[in-house]
Amino acid sequence: MAKRTVQERFWPKVDKVDKAGADGCWLWIASTTAAGYGQLSVGTTMRYAHRLSYEWLIGPIPAGLDLDHTCRTRRCVNPDHLEPVTRSENNRRGLLSALRPEPMACPQGHVYDEANTYVNPKGSKVCRTCTRNRNREWAKAKRARSL
Repeated sequence: MAKRTVQERFWPKVDKVDKAGADGCWLWIASTTAAGYGQLSVGTTMRYAHRLSYEWLIGPIPAGLDLDHTCRTRRCVNPDHLEPVTRSENNRRGLLSALRPEPMACPQGHVYDEANTYVNPKGSKVCRTCTRNRNREWAKAKRARSL
């Protein structure tokens, strides 16, 4: 069996399901850093998932610039939600987002209440309904592959 390419390993770890519209986040559903950014092993190094996606679909990241998640979702790998900016601009935008009120619902519109919300070890809110839906889709796809 041939060894899979980085892209063949990458894309099954991305959830592009978006109930809210065509311009939604593509969420990384595999390993993350302590700060919540998606990561993938490439050779002997770990790479940020959002940087790989941007480089593959848009092109090289300009030297000296960081990628800012304009959607404010660290697990997002949608290159349309990533903008090359200076480190100081990225930090400024991060500080501004910290002043925004906490969301009352997930991006798909499910209310963050006690029954539907899980707070993961990194402190991020996780929608139980979305997680259940993702798990069902994953199991369905796995059953289809095994036939």
